[in-house]
Amino acid sequence: MNHYVKLVRKSCVYLLATIGALSTLLFIGGLILDLRSFDETKGGYEPPFEDFTGEPINFDELDQYSEGIVGRGYTVNILLNCTTGMVTFEFFKLQFDVLTVSERAIAVHKPQEACIKRGFNPEFL
Repeated sequence: MNHYVKLVRKSCVYLLATIGALSTLLFIGGLILDLRSFDETKGGYEPPFEDFTGEPINFDELDQYSEGIVGRGYTVNILLNCTTGMVTFEFFKLQFDVLTVSERAIAVHKPQEACIKRGFNPEFL
């Protein structure tokens, strides 16, 4: 009987390790997809930020929250504070301030216009 207990224990360890590894891979894959879909434009990194390719962020497709606009992802939500211009990543209700909206982002994506359209008063113009 001792042999069976060891076998069951070993099988459980392998099963849990496999589940953990798959969960980690799925999380990393979702995070990569979330970050890649955040800004699908390329180029235009020098003022006047006009020579870019790709589609700017369509803020009309994103949700609104009490302080601004939120893009819901597979693993993280990306929040834009429409007053300060702070971009925050949210994961299981934990929030991490990442950066403020850059001059390029303002010129290319026009987040301040989206914020005004939703009734906010952006201070990052």
